[in-house]
Amino acid sequence: MILSENTAEPRFGEAPQVKICGLTHPDQALACAELGADAIGCVFYPPSPRYVTDEQAAEICRRLPQHVCTVGVFVDETFVTIMHKVEHCGLQAVQLHGREDPDLTDKLMLEGLLVIKGLYVNKQPSIETADLYRVTAYLVECAGGALPGGNALQWDWSSAATICRRKPVILAGGLNPDNVAQAIRSALPAGVDVSSGVEAFAGIKDIDKVRTFLEAVARVSLPGSCYKVFPETRGKCLEV
Repeated sequence: MILSENTAEPRFGEAPQVKICGLTHPDQALACAELGADAIGCVFYPPSPRYVTDEQAAEICRRLPQHVCTVGVFVDETFVTIMHKVEHCGLQAVQLHGREDPDLTDKLMLEGLLVIKGLYVNKQPSIETADLYRVTAYLVECAGGALPGGNALQWDWSSAATICRRKPVILAGGLNPDNVAQAIRSALPAGVDVSSGVEAFAGIKDIDKVRTFLEAVARVSLPGSCYKVFPETRGKCLEV
């Protein structure tokens, strides 16, 4: 059954939005926000070197300004677990990065959350399954390595161009300050997601790299209409 129904907002001639993921320290999250990040991601997947506890995530969320979206990243967690962390930490959005069922995305959308579903160009769940999920947006990357996600591997970003024309897509995987402009021009996504590409080491961001990354994105304007995935103010649902 076709369930897809995104709620991202159309926009015109702007640079893609930016999510900085894998933050583990409130001061670094705040620095990323002050430099212009649209969203900050906290990883709730214990095998990840960027894993944060509920207390760490709650402190990060408390420190961020109102206009920055707080995103919890989950892998095959239950609805109850996700909602507990949403409520305890003050998350505004959830990113599902495993083999979650479309029923879960439906339930989370009904809670008024911004919901991002991770899809891959080279494994399941693939970009061909996008219409099964009723979500706000999709995060698309190329799988590889030991952990879910792109594992810092660069790939042919142009292979996501077709889904970027049809859906609100956040492009991820192997992005860094030197290649993000090329990646954007190849796929024309609504947003980009970076983690290891702006790190000094796992879980610790290099703020100079964050600044350079955001500057590189800001210099690329998307042609025609695209989407705004992240809301402008915390607590405000995306307008439809």
